[in-house]
Amino acid sequence: MNSIEIKNLSFSYTAGNDVLKGIDLTLNGAATAIVGQNGAGKSTFVKLLKGLIVPTEGEIVLNGKNTKDYTVASLAKEIGLVFQNPNDQVFKNTVISEVMFGPLNIGMDEQDAREKSMEALRKVKLDEYVDTNPYDLSLSERKMIAIASILAMDPNIVIFDEPTMGQDHEGKETLKEIIYELRNQGKLVLCILHDMDFAAEVFERTIVFNQGRVQIEGPTRDIFKQKDILHQAYLEQPIVAQIAEVLGVAGSYVTEKEVVSAAGACHDPNFVE
Repeated sequence: MNSIEIKNLSFSYTAGNDVLKGIDLTLNGAATAIVGQNGAGKSTFVKLLKGLIVPTEGEIVLNGKNTKDYTVASLAKEIGLVFQNPNDQVFKNTVISEVMFGPLNIGMDEQDAREKSMEALRKVKLDEYVDTNPYDLSLSERKMIAIASILAMDPNIVIFDEPTMGQDHEGKETLKEIIYELRNQGKLVLCILHDMDFAAEVFERTIVFNQGRVQIEGPTRDIFKQKDILHQAYLEQPIVAQIAEVLGVAGSYVTEKEVVSAAGACHDPNFVE
């Protein structure tokens, strides 16, 4: 099982102005959503995990080894990060060369890199655009290309930064399939999200950041029923939880189907709570 242990992690861009303060977490197994308002420290946190910046204090231990002891290349093989803005990541002239860049850069031979890249493009449903310039495609499609470029590298840990932004229903369904498949392969999946509904439906664990600290973390069902704590972090409950409250249905729900089923049971004259 892939794991990341975070011990007393702090970071500041300028002295005396901490962006993250004393983070202690263990990440393993469960697909995990990372939520919080803008400026809460989420993006800084995943940049630290990826090794793009170095902790001011504390340490990050990846599969038993401190990330300080990894080379940039070896860490790139272990952790893949899909940026929020694909324009910060996409730079090649064709889709296939963009997706192959990562695998080639970590030492795959060209044949394996192409095979992995085509497999990844099929997963994001863009394999028909191999010779297209990425900037001739839409922003949401470029986002999928950025995802494919990380999938093709086959890292043990995959981090997504706001993957649902700009995606329609079909795009979100594709993302769900990808996340479920990664999880079933035993990979650790982390995802920064503002989309509470997607977080509730897809992720087993949720971490709430607030002002550079972890305000609360645990099973997603437990986190999203705690309305007052979420409001302290300037977050809203998922729509399904709000609907359940309006309907007067007690409990913790992460899908519309669960709420409908519970509401029906509560209004069944034979139902006994």
